[in-house]
Amino acid sequence: MSSLFNIKGKVIAVTGATGALAGGTAKYLLSEGATVIFLSRNLEKVNATVESARTISEQAYGYACDVLDEARIREVKDDIIAQFGRIDALVNGAGGNMPGATISPDKTVFDLAISDYDSVMDLNLKGTLLPSLVFGEEMVKQKAGSIVNFSSMSSEQVITRVLGYSNAKAAVDNLTRWMATDFAQKFGDKIRVNAVAPGFFIGDQNRKLLTNEDGSYTERGQQVISNTPMGRFGEANEIYGAIHYLLCEASRFVTGTTLNVDGGFSVYSGV
Repeated sequence: MSSLFNIKGKVIAVTGATGALAGGTAKYLLSEGATVIFLSRNLEKVNATVESARTISEQAYGYACDVLDEARIREVKDDIIAQFGRIDALVNGAGGNMPGATISPDKTVFDLAISDYDSVMDLNLKGTLLPSLVFGEEMVKQKAGSIVNFSSMSSEQVITRVLGYSNAKAAVDNLTRWMATDFAQKFGDKIRVNAVAPGFFIGDQNRKLLTNEDGSYTERGQQVISNTPMGRFGEANEIYGAIHYLLCEASRFVTGTTLNVDGGFSVYSGV
């Protein structure tokens, strides 16, 4: 493998690592020779995921860690540093939505549940900021490191229903640009912050929203396909290469960017 793309031996922490996209990413990075730390709230799920991952490589490790619990993040960081001596990269994959922060077709914005909205903003925005601050401190000490955040197609355009999630991911985009600028100006060009914005990928959370039991598209699913020039949903493994690129030396002059992995959804006007 070219040294530009080589991540063998790098120590990479992944939050939300029991989920579909972040978990798949963590296993992919493991297969490329990285030491991967699987982080998620549920210890049972973490243990099961790590056990499965170790069929790929023994360099899989896991911790139960709530991305909104700064004290716990620091405990985990200290354990990682004690065991491996460094943290080369962080993938902020934790995130999600809640029903009350979603505006269904039969409701209006005035039906928004502020408590759910707050929870969604906290999980997606603060749950990206806190790990970045804690692990970023180590990167500053090392004078090197890469952070990759998860953005969304909903961050730059209005995708109906997902108000809270859209607001949070728009803030993640801004956070990505802000931290990239601050890190580069104050700590040098070896610490980078970028994001990936997945298009529409079918997972357990949205399968019933986008597809019927017979595999055909729902009305919502067809709307997505009609606005995706490639005419299909993404496969989980189609985001792995983008994240790999942002983590490795091949992207060493790339910071503050959001890389769309969306089949063209973000550039299509619908006409």
